[in-house]
Amino acid sequence: MTAPGERPTAGGVHRNWAGNYTYAASTLHRPETVDEVQALVRRSHRLKVLGTRHSFNGIADTTGDLVSLERLPRLMELDRERGTVTVDGGIRYGDLCRWLAGEGWALHNLASLPHISVAGACATATHGSGDAQGNLATAVCALELVAGTGELVALSRASGGDDLDGAVVSLGGLGVVTRLTLEARPAVEMRQDVYEDLPLERLDDHFDDVMASGYSVSLFTDWRRAAFDQVWVKRRVTPAAPAEPTPELYGAMPAPGPRHPIAGLSPENCTTQVGVPGPWHERLPHFRMDYMPSSGEELQSDYLVPRRHARAALRAIAGLRARVAPLLQVAEVRTVAADRLWMSPCYGEACVSLHFTWRPDWPAVRALLPAMEDALAPCEARPHWGKLFTMPAARVQSLYPRLPDFRRLLGRYDPEGRFRNAFLDTYVLAAG
Repeated sequence: MTAPGERPTAGGVHRNWAGNYTYAASTLHRPETVDEVQALVRRSHRLKVLGTRHSFNGIADTTGDLVSLERLPRLMELDRERGTVTVDGGIRYGDLCRWLAGEGWALHNLASLPHISVAGACATATHGSGDAQGNLATAVCALELVAGTGELVALSRASGGDDLDGAVVSLGGLGVVTRLTLEARPAVEMRQDVYEDLPLERLDDHFDDVMASGYSVSLFTDWRRAAFDQVWVKRRVTPAAPAEPTPELYGAMPAPGPRHPIAGLSPENCTTQVGVPGPWHERLPHFRMDYMPSSGEELQSDYLVPRRHARAALRAIAGLRARVAPLLQVAEVRTVAADRLWMSPCYGEACVSLHFTWRPDWPAVRALLPAMEDALAPCEARPHWGKLFTMPAARVQSLYPRLPDFRRLLGRYDPEGRFRNAFLDTYVLAAG
């Protein structure tokens, strides 16, 4: 029997944002209260939360039921004294940031897309860019989730212990996150400048300087040559750092007008560039909330390597340019600060992200990824949990020293395995 707020739909019709993945679940539920979420969990054999469908693999799939939190009451509570904002589990970053900016507050960082859900991004350790900025999950200081028993569980930094560090990047395995509290800070204005044509050899000589040239820095290339076509630099505008143009960046020159990361595409859906100051939430993402961000159907992979291996990793990819470039729409390089979240690719060590937006040719991309992963193996590359990779499960598991602790946490909060699926069974729970 269907509970209030649920809208069952036929299985096999739900696809992810990029269109490359069709979910196997037979039913999608849309509860309207936390009580309904608890009742759904108690009567489900298998269940997974479906966020904004921006994952490219089966991390959010299940042979049971899917649940969307998009109909939960919107929650945005700002605590100015503590510097935190509490939100519901279904909210998207774009919606939160507009409201938060109106209150004069900000988050520490954002991903390239503001369209993704807060809970989903944190559960997969999704990141933005910046030498001093941890991934989006590092802002979480408390959360509530409906565990596999149907019980509502609250975890926070204030309560002591390190369960929160294990639960934030949960990979969807601990339960349904219904509420999160994020660290916030006073809002600032930012500017965004794009520079063009940075040779790889100049980057190799000045990598740390280039990546420190702004609050958030992204390098874009199609890998058709040993150079980065664009460098996107996002800087805070303050009395001590006014909005003044920078004449050049280690040989890269300012773009004469707005740019899209993919050559030849209109920059209309991109956030404002050419140094025009504006609100933080309209500069940190690459794409605007009110526009479709994609060039069309695409595939994505993202590998995070410890920063000490950054130059070696870039040289490894450059050595595969002849195979990479024909399949690539664009590649991006970013930096991410270290964190203490057990299942974060940046656990204990600052990382560099090597992101690839592929043409929608999965057979060809699948054939290429093992060669890339082998080339990056000496660099200890960890795949982004929500992107496409072919790395053997044993290698993935070997890169996470707190994996045994995370397995114990799964057993405690989901003792009957309601939130298990093929992805968790393969990359987390299977014996390495």
